[in-house]
Amino acid sequence: MRFIDQTRVEFNRELWPDSLWRKKLFIIIFGTDTHAGRQFDIILLWAIVLSILVVMLESVVEIRQEYGQVLRIAEWVFTIIFTIEYLARIISIGKPWYYITSVFGVIDFLSIIPTYLSLFIVGGQYLLIIRALRLLRIFRILKLSRYMGESRVLAKALNASRHKITVFMWVVLTTVIIMGTMMYMIEGGDNGFTSIPRSIYWAIVTLTTVGYGDIAPQTVLGQIIASVIMILGYAIIAVPTGIVTAEITQQKIGNRNMQGCTRCGFNDHAADAIFCKRCGNQLSMTEDEDEDEDVDNDLEISS
Repeated sequence: MRFIDQTRVEFNRELWPDSLWRKKLFIIIFGTDTHAGRQFDIILLWAIVLSILVVMLESVVEIRQEYGQVLRIAEWVFTIIFTIEYLARIISIGKPWYYITSVFGVIDFLSIIPTYLSLFIVGGQYLLIIRALRLLRIFRILKLSRYMGESRVLAKALNASRHKITVFMWVVLTTVIIMGTMMYMIEGGDNGFTSIPRSIYWAIVTLTTVGYGDIAPQTVLGQIIASVIMILGYAIIAVPTGIVTAEITQQKIGNRNMQGCTRCGFNDHAADAIFCKRCGNQLSMTEDEDEDEDVDNDLEISS
C-alpha cells in the first residue's frame, strides 16, 4: 500500500483525467496552489474537526440524553458530505485505483463506513474517531510537506531497526515471565499474586515504571525483586530509543535529502541533489529563500 500525499498526486501528470470538467474538479480537490483548492481543504478540515467533536459529545451520557437526536442528524450530515467527497476524489482522478488503494484513500473510506455500520451494529458510529487521521492533510495545506519527509526518515529508521527491536522485545518478554513466576512463588495468592498470568501483569506494570499499585509485594524478598525490576525498567526504556536514534543518524548520513521536496513531497533524491527530480523545485533551501518562495506562492494564489 502506498503512503501518498495529495501533493504527489498533484504533480503526477499520469493521474490527471482526460475531460475538462474532471480536470477542474481534480485541481480543486487535489490541488493546493489555487484559491478554490485551498478553500476546499480548509472547509474539509473544519468539517473533520466538527464531526470528531460530534462523536466525542455523543459519548457523554448527559449530552446524549439531551441532544442525542441532533447529534445523530449532524453525524449523518457529515457522513454524507464525506461520502460525496470520497466519490468526487474517485471520479476526478485519472487512475481511481491509485487513490483507492493508497493510505489516505483507505483512511477516507474507513472514515465513512462506521456510520453505515451503526445501522446494523450498536455503537459502531464511535469508530468514526478514525477521522482524526484525516487531519494529517494539514501538512499539505500549510505547506509543511518537508515534515512529511522527516516522518519518512523515522519510518525507514523503525523499519531498519525492527530486527533489533524484535530481539529486545523477546528478551523483555522472557524477563517478565521469569520475574512474574518468581513473584507468584514468593508472594502467593494471599498477597494478590493469585496466578502466574496476574503476576506477569504485575511484572510488566513494574518494569515499565507505571506502577498502578493494585498489586504490591509484602515479603522482604518480593520487595527486593520488585526494586530490581524497577531499576531494570529505566535501563530497558532507553534501549529501543538508542536503537532508533542510531538508525535515524545513519539515514541522515546516508542521504541528506531525505527530508523531501518542500513542494511535492518526493524524497528519493541523490545525496548531492540540488533540485527535485519530480517537479524541479530547489532542495535544501535556506530559511530566507524558503520565506521568499512562500511569499511568491501567496502572491500567485492571491492573483
